[in-house]
Amino acid sequence: MILSSVTACLVPEARRGPFVFHGKLEAACKVAAELGFDGIEIFASSGSSLDVGEVRSLLQRYGLQLAAVGTGAGMILHGLSLSSGDGDAREEACAFVERVIDFGAPFGAPAIVGSMQGSAGGSQSRESALANLENSLRSLAAHAASLGQSLLFEPLNRYETDLVNSIHSGAELCERTGADNLKLMADLFHMNIEEANIANSISDHADRIGHVHFADSNRRAVGFGHTPMQPIIDALIGAHYEGYASAEVFPHPDSRAAAEMTIQSFRRFVSG
Repeated sequence: MILSSVTACLVPEARRGPFVFHGKLEAACKVAAELGFDGIEIFASSGSSLDVGEVRSLLQRYGLQLAAVGTGAGMILHGLSLSSGDGDAREEACAFVERVIDFGAPFGAPAIVGSMQGSAGGSQSRESALANLENSLRSLAAHAASLGQSLLFEPLNRYETDLVNSIHSGAELCERTGADNLKLMADLFHMNIEEANIANSISDHADRIGHVHFADSNRRAVGFGHTPMQPIIDALIGAHYEGYASAEVFPHPDSRAAAEMTIQSFRRFVSG
């Protein structure tokens, strides 16, 4: 079964980012529950910035699940990268992600590694950066596995990284780590830029996909852009995907409208 989710950003420095809700978590949970979402995905400043008990209480109050937890604040706030050529900086980046994994584990919510994959640059070659990223992901996947969790890796478009841009290259990287619990996060916005055929890419690597960011071509809510969504959803259903379609989109024209359009599109394409 495909479940619905929306994103909630609790990092003021990312207030212009593509998240449906910004600010207080309870306000986001309240609207998500009113509209009938299954879960909420949190983008927090760190794994220790939220209290497990408080979050659990909120989720129970509003009948929601925690879909996933983002790690991108490590890059935004601290410039941390899992592919850094500096060994100490790479260890710090891994420690940051581990704390996010630790926070999500009690909820069965995986951490997402996206922007923290970093980029090649300076004196470091792309090959070296990829090798560092592979080693970091192998270590982090092992940490997640020790807690009975998966870890999500997100290929990003070429304007955000020069390391892993496609689902195919993401799947190859996952395979090289040897970690079965390292899954792909398929973001439809990034895929709209990089994939020749989004539905085919999903079908080809369905066994590796553990989470989906449900976004239209312009990174607005599905229904506000021009991505042909039905073939994509048909590919997910045909592959027996069981996970979240989570809206990581801009709050356009405002948060509630973006959430409303998301749930309408979800019901149209997924559960209609």
